[in-house]
Amino acid sequence: MNSIFYFIIYQISRLPLSVLYRFSDFLFFLLYTVIGYRRRVIRTNLENSFPEKSHEEIKEIHKKFYANFCDYLVETLKSFSISQEELDKRFTYSNLDVFNEIKTEKRDVMMMCGHIFNWEWFIGTVKHLPTKESAAVYHKIRNPFWNDKINAMRSRFGTKALDMKDVLRFMMKAPNDGELAYLFVADQSPKQSAVHYFIDFLNQKTPVFNGFDKIARRKDMGVVFCQTEKIKRGHYHTTFIRLQPQQEKFEENEIVHQFFHHLEQTIQQHPDNWLWSHKRWKYADL
Repeated sequence: MNSIFYFIIYQISRLPLSVLYRFSDFLFFLLYTVIGYRRRVIRTNLENSFPEKSHEEIKEIHKKFYANFCDYLVETLKSFSISQEELDKRFTYSNLDVFNEIKTEKRDVMMMCGHIFNWEWFIGTVKHLPTKESAAVYHKIRNPFWNDKINAMRSRFGTKALDMKDVLRFMMKAPNDGELAYLFVADQSPKQSAVHYFIDFLNQKTPVFNGFDKIARRKDMGVVFCQTEKIKRGHYHTTFIRLQPQQEKFEENEIVHQFFHHLEQTIQQHPDNWLWSHKRWKYADL
């Protein structure tokens, strides 16, 4: 059954994005108007994050989020078959020189992004990096069939899919010689058992992962924030910003605070383009 379903999904993914966006429009109607997918979660997250905004402003962001979310879904579907050439037209970059700078220093690089649409299209970035290899860190999907298919999608252009459970062992064994780039989608909410550190983020006490901070400091890696903006439907631009320590080297959790500072600024500029439907603050009271 999984194989048949995948075959259907793959064939649909081969349709032009112009056709897939019609499906996105229909999906928007269902999720926003009919079903109200996670409506209360989204509205609560927005109201708590932007207490200064009016009811009408929150409502507008809420509506635009659904549209962007539906576009994200069909664009991710398209990722199963999209070509490097089309990705390069739709996902552009600036300030790539930071990677050459870090490579010259003989350091591996940690690329950090948030759940800004569309993070899945980073699959085409490896071609533009000076490193020999790249790895994207992910959380394993319970269904082995779909875990393999999603990882194959993310690895289509040469990026290695690296299970979060294996990342520490892999990174500590790998030489820090400027030949490897790692991509972390680093704004996920930790499980309750993994909540160890809190920051102030979007006007709320927020539990965060800080393992990436420990790894980057221990290995003395270069750290780059991926600031992504949705230019128009189906077109994104990422500006790479190198994070620098205030002193000679990063202090404990300094990378965490710098990352979330940049992410918050990005969200404030285009608040409808972040994944508001996840329960980001469910363990904030611990």
